[in-house]
Amino acid sequence: MDNEAPAEQEKCAECGTWLSEGQDRQTTEDAVFCRPCFERLTHEVGQAIEAQGQDINYPMAFVGGLTGATLGAVVWWGFTVITNIAFGLVAVVIGFAVGKGVVLLSGGKRHRNLQIMSVAISILGFAYGTYLVNRSFITDAMAADGQEVLLPLLPGGDLLFNVISMGFRPFDLVFLGICVYQAWKMPAPVELA
Repeated sequence: MDNEAPAEQEKCAECGTWLSEGQDRQTTEDAVFCRPCFERLTHEVGQAIEAQGQDINYPMAFVGGLTGATLGAVVWWGFTVITNIAFGLVAVVIGFAVGKGVVLLSGGKRHRNLQIMSVAISILGFAYGTYLVNRSFITDAMAADGQEVLLPLLPGGDLLFNVISMGFRPFDLVFLGICVYQAWKMPAPVELA
């Protein structure tokens, strides 16, 4: 039975070599590696981590983020229209969708610059989603008073600010913070521990 090793020996998880007592090895949480395999794997992982921030297609990442922001804002608005509840936690979808869009259309890249881009886009998406939600409530309230008002889907800066500020509550900052956190987290670079 040559395949069996003495109880004190361990097997390298990569190459399958039996490691005798005193032989150089690296023990991780999940496995044991001979030194050459561990060094090679560490080098390969390091190269993969370095590559995640190279050759980033920023225009496509931007398109992915804008698409995510638009979809997230529309989902939040749709939820509000269907339920008649302005539930801000649904706005978290915006941050997630922005981050996912940035990573997806950048080719799976992750970098601090992509995080900054995601945060900026998610703030714009949150503002637009807030505008759409408040717009619905304003038009409904005006219609109930017998007044018809038509607010555009794509507002100018002044109108955007005025409509957002009408329904602002300090707790909205918590939802914005969660949205921004989701957008920041998604394209974060993977780091070796």
